Amino acid sequence: MQIIRDTSAINPEPSVATIGFFDGVHAGHRYLIQQVKEIAAAKGLRSALVTFPVHPRKVMNTNYRPELLTTPEEKISLLADIGVDYCLMLDFTPEVSRLTAREFMTQLLKERYQVKYLVIGYDHRFGHNRSEGFEDYVRYGKEIGIEVIRAKAYTSNIEIENVPNVPVSSSLIRKLLHQGEVDLAADCLKYEYFLDGIVVGGYQVGRKIGFPTANLSVDDPDKLIPADGVYAVWVTFDKKTYMGMLNIGVRPTIDNGPNRTIEVNILHFHSDIYDKFIRLTFVKRTRPELKFSSIDELIVQLHKDAEETEAILLASKAGSNSRETK
Repeated sequence: MQIIRDTSAINPEPSVATIGFFDGVHAGHRYLIQQVKEIAAAKGLRSALVTFPVHPRKVMNTNYRPELLTTPEEKISLLADIGVDYCLMLDFTPEVSRLTAREFMTQLLKERYQVKYLVIGYDHRFGHNRSEGFEDYVRYGKEIGIEVIRAKAYTSNIEIENVPNVPVSSSLIRKLLHQGEVDLAADCLKYEYFLDGIVVGGYQVGRKIGFPTANLSVDDPDKLIPADGVYAVWVTFDKKTYMGMLNIGVRPTIDNGPNRTIEVNILHFHSDIYDKFIRLTFVKRTRPELKFSSIDELIVQLHKDAEETEAILLASKAGSNSRETK
């Protein structure tokens, strides 16, 4: 995938394109992008995505926290794996925000990016105030020389709260993560949710009670942190992956105050990893964060948590290996 930020330096070839922020690069995004690739192959053109390095709402309001499912770098990496030809990075500026849909299509899609066919998601709108819809885009396209195609709607096989075939969206995935439903979020994303960051010093309480933890400082402050609780996670650093028992929260049993921490106990591992870059990959939430009546009661529960965590991760690994061999 070729990332184009400046069309004065690199001129993209004519393409079939779609537009979106693509936060999370989830199952619905992947279905849309696959349609773009198929149409491009049939037309003998390049496939392209027009996206934004910074969330448009954050550009307009610097106090807005988008709670990203993927950082800009993570999003680009996931998009590259899908195999499109161009990722056209458009800086969303106040000037861009004021463009009407017709002006956006003419000045940016047609003249800057050489888009010949525009594939529109079933509910996607763009342009100033997003007041126009698909029929308007079709009309503008005919006037300026872009054929506008409505994408097929994505139908999931995901059931949430007894509702089958739930439409997948970034907002749905955020809701699931806020509820700690990381396994359901993975079904929507088509990969397991993850956090990247650096291991920093902590209070070292875990070390004193037999469960030393690595404290994660997340790389991007806009990245969404799942709900407080205990999770079974994979911990990856130095090109190796380990089983981990993760706690997100304020550690009420030891009266940690309001300070929310992300601490992982790496099972069967006893070395210091301060300042290392690590990735936490979420598999399942095992319980909410609880306040225990004593440290001894907490220790008993942590032993149970560790056993449950290991069982979950071993089962997950076995299931993954089974799927890969089919």
